[in-house]
Amino acid sequence: MAGSDVPHSVLTDQPRGTAVLRSQGLDVARYVWKPDVPLAMSPRPFLHPVRTLAGVTVTDAAPDSHRHQFGISIAAPDVAGRNFWGGRTFVAGHGPAWLDNHGIQHHQRWLRQAPDALAHTLRWTDARDTVLLHERRSITCRPIDQTAWSLSIHTQLTNATDGPLPIRSPIAHGRVGAGYGGFFWRGPTADRVRILSPAGTDVSSVHGSTAAWVAVSGTGDDGPWTMLFVHPDETTAHDRWFVRARDYLGVCSSVTWDRPLVLAPGEMIIKRVTTVIVDGSLSFAAATELADSVRQAP
Repeated sequence: MAGSDVPHSVLTDQPRGTAVLRSQGLDVARYVWKPDVPLAMSPRPFLHPVRTLAGVTVTDAAPDSHRHQFGISIAAPDVAGRNFWGGRTFVAGHGPAWLDNHGIQHHQRWLRQAPDALAHTLRWTDARDTVLLHERRSITCRPIDQTAWSLSIHTQLTNATDGPLPIRSPIAHGRVGAGYGGFFWRGPTADRVRILSPAGTDVSSVHGSTAAWVAVSGTGDDGPWTMLFVHPDETTAHDRWFVRARDYLGVCSSVTWDRPLVLAPGEMIIKRVTTVIVDGSLSFAAATELADSVRQAP
């Protein structure tokens, strides 16, 4: 089906605009590739719910706090002044403000569709359909063992304009610590949250670091879980982690931190993040071994 949209009957028997990913014979994630959300939320494809093999949901979407956050997505708060993150925009010297600047990620065509893998092209446009970025995105599930599976997201973003295209985090506008933009996970409500990483075991140590991996464990109504986020190759090895555990759980592999990332016309960036979804908690040694195995995988 490469080169054309896959018919809905082939994609999924879920509601139109969604596809289901499976691992070890189980439905583990739903990919909403054609979301029905307001423009103010910066419509974009996202994964939700994402579940452990035991069925524990490890994502949240459109929660009461930060309703513009959706499961696992690729999002950017400022692409040449357009907000592809959703919600308010941070304005230097003013603070967060509602602006008429929200962008949209449009599904363009399917390149691959299988129970354990999806690939498609997208257009990032402003509300007037001016294209800023072309994207090629792939999502792959792999089994690990009876308690864990991995979700790998690979994205290629290309400047579609005829001039330099700056991508900024709110830090570049003066918002201290807000270095988000890129792969983003919104976690569920959880008790006894625990953070592990080579950079440390608390948010202040891990936030802003370039650690090879970050693990977040929690316990919800359905039981304990761990999300292990790994930079598997050199495409993301030097990207910093945005980590938040106050008010909500969130982890972002940031494409840019305090300085704008400026793409020349036709220039491409490639990013890949692998997340291991685990039932239960992990020791530091087990997380290290698991992260190492992810980096060694083809």
